[in-house]
Amino acid sequence: QVRLVESGGGLVQPGGSLRLSCAASGSIFSINAMGWYRQAPGKERELVGGISSGGSTDYADSVKGRFTISRDNAKNTLYLQMNSLKPEDTAMYYCVDFKDGYWGQGTQVTVSS
Repeated sequence: QVRLVESGGGLVQPGGSLRLSCAASGSIFSINAMGWYRQAPGKERELVGGISSGGSTDYADSVKGRFTISRDNAKNTLYLQMNSLKPEDTAMYYCVDFKDGYWGQGTQVTVSS
């Protein structure tokens, strides 16, 4: 059974940083493309970005230059480093296995002074 568990969310001031982690179990993590989505209250779900099995990344324009996705295949873990956070980054962040369609339960990120 595949399980994705996010962690690392919280409250941060504008301009601050957070690193989200997503621990995967039960899947062949190393060969699956993975990524992050987010959803703010009252808004549609938005693709933040993704990373291929080989490490190639792509990002939404709204986070490009501020967010970095990485993976540690030895630890079956996906990361989202978020810098220069803005209030509009406030959302529930979800880890996604693009290949097999699995989602984590989400972790809340709130950017506020």
